[in-house]
Amino acid sequence: MRPMIHRNAWLPTVFNDFFDVDLMPRQNNTQAPAINVIENENDYTVEFAAPGMKKEDFSVNINGEGNLVVKMERKNEQKEENKKSHYLRREFSYAKYEQTLILPDDVEKQHISAKMENGVLYITLPKTEPAATKVERQIEVS
Repeated sequence: MRPMIHRNAWLPTVFNDFFDVDLMPRQNNTQAPAINVIENENDYTVEFAAPGMKKEDFSVNINGEGNLVVKMERKNEQKEENKKSHYLRREFSYAKYEQTLILPDDVEKQHISAKMENGVLYITLPKTEPAATKVERQIEVS
């Protein structure tokens, strides 16, 4: 069964399809945060744009496969405690995000640090010192 679409007589029908959005699903207003990755001589820095978020909203860890997992979860309830009024509309918001980053081999996983500053989560991935081992051996030609 196809739902009926109400058409306004004073607008041409070409505009009705543009303005009638009753049949369109509501889009989820959560978006993945923008990520920047910066490489320096001594470390990598991963920046997650997260305006309005607090450090308690994030969980940063290394999983069993050695990858960096960043999780964000925020519940926001806006309550009004005015007994003389009633809700005409009440907004609850919930945001959940998870990102797994495969770390390069030169990251020192034991010294990764994270901090939240001015709406940006900064994760510092220090680089390991390159192995400066000289291997000297005779290779026999067969």
